[in-house]
Amino acid sequence: TGERLGLTGDQLITLSYAAYLHDVGKIKVPDEILNKPGPLTDEEWEEMRRHPDYGAEMLQEKDFLKDAAEIVRAHHERYDGTGYPRGLKGEEIPIEARIISVVDAYDAMTSDRPYRRAMSKEEAFEELKKNAGTQFDPRVVNAFLSVIKDSDA
Repeated sequence: TGERLGLTGDQLITLSYAAYLHDVGKIKVPDEILNKPGPLTDEEWEEMRRHPDYGAEMLQEKDFLKDAAEIVRAHHERYDGTGYPRGLKGEEIPIEARIISVVDAYDAMTSDRPYRRAMSKEEAFEELKKNAGTQFDPRVVNAFLSVIKDSDA
């Protein structure tokens, strides 16, 4: 998807690091919150929403991960500005974070969870399309869907 959107060289390497490490900040979130089977309380949700900042702080300690740190911090931002932790919107969100957001959502939708069954690939495609322009960058959704469809051909 990164290549399809024009990322090259160091940008693709940074995207790879950030993609692998995007949820590393969850190690600072208590297990009882991470593994809670039911809905989170407001306080628990606030703690969970800190994981992008926790992850970015951890990655900033290593010079070669500093660029990935800001991507990790932004991976829960939403294209319409309603995400977290900073409420960034549109092009304010690094393109790499916009890519990770789409890929992570697709992975979550197509994976079984304790509280729901996995969606089919087609259902996940429809959900991504439905949220393009609000949760997701429409360009990224289109690029991701074309990559997946090309890999199925």
